[in-house]
Amino acid sequence: MSHRAAPPSADRLARYRDVVSGQAHGVLPSLARAGLWLASLPYGVAVRVRNLLYDRGWLRAERVAVPVVCVGNLTVGGTGKTPFVEYVAGYYRRRDRLVAVLSRGYGGGGGRNDEARVLEDNLPDVPHLQGGDRVALAKAAIDELESEVLVLDDGFQHRRLARDLDIVLIDATNPAGFGHLLPRGLLREPLSGLRRAGLVVLTRSDQVADAERQRLRTWLGRYTRGGPVLLASHRPVALLDAAGGEEALDGLRGRPALAFCGLGNPDGFRRTVADLGADVREFVAFPDHHPYARADVEALARRAAALPADAVLLTSQKDLVKLRVGELAGRSLRALRIRLHLEDGADELHRRLDALLPPDPEPAP
Repeated sequence: MSHRAAPPSADRLARYRDVVSGQAHGVLPSLARAGLWLASLPYGVAVRVRNLLYDRGWLRAERVAVPVVCVGNLTVGGTGKTPFVEYVAGYYRRRDRLVAVLSRGYGGGGGRNDEARVLEDNLPDVPHLQGGDRVALAKAAIDELESEVLVLDDGFQHRRLARDLDIVLIDATNPAGFGHLLPRGLLREPLSGLRRAGLVVLTRSDQVADAERQRLRTWLGRYTRGGPVLLASHRPVALLDAAGGEEALDGLRGRPALAFCGLGNPDGFRRTVADLGADVREFVAFPDHHPYARADVEALARRAAALPADAVLLTSQKDLVKLRVGELAGRSLRALRIRLHLEDGADELHRRLDALLPPDPEPAP
């Protein structure tokens, strides 16, 4: 599988991950790690002070009139939040509750970001409000949309809006964010922040061995005070075209492919594509929330043109909603539709979600 001639932004991201992960060796990477560690010190102080102010009540979270469920993580990059948000919002919709999703909208460039567009495609009856002031968004969802429950997307560090349940996702393939705070590692806050979580979910648990899953559950238990650690996987269920049509996955086996994505965890996407049996000739990783420019599309088309005529280009749904094209260089472009699957702990999650809602009204006599 080739990784050559990656776009400059993707190349910078790969070099950064090589440095912070320790895979890059030598004098210059060592000096870079030392500099990044020094830069992480003031960041760590600021994070700890802010959390302390909230923990002691000197800064107060504002509570709204309906339950708030937060889906977040401790690291930058992909832990699978969007499929989990879709799962929680879809669960409440199946209970006939009016639900809205709130998010900052990072990477939207002033418009709807990729995650919002994916959720709108997959859950068309769930409004998605984006903006920096999530307290104001929550009040608007309640007052204007009559929402009965709110799902706060990527809000674990946004403590100004009080929540009734914090669900924290930990990626089994990189659980500690290389063990350091930003920018030396990928941690947004120390692992001790897990003590605020109501539930911890180990995502991509199918991509590690059974012994590693058990080790991670034991390790996480030290931070969660013995609270439950659920296991989840992200399963591809179909291929999507630009018009929203679906195709079966079995048509990928043995077929030549170029795979690319702009996700927080590109390696997770690469593993998923490989597990489907496609003959991946090249893989290109763009930065998370990458805004595709004309030059990016032209570069991908050149790569596609070098592949056999029956080749397919595979990407994520988050990327396809930004490209909205059905082919490049005459080769089909398809996205993997991913759904969350709870390997262990579905009953516990549903119990916690149900407990936040008032009981259904008794039928009239």
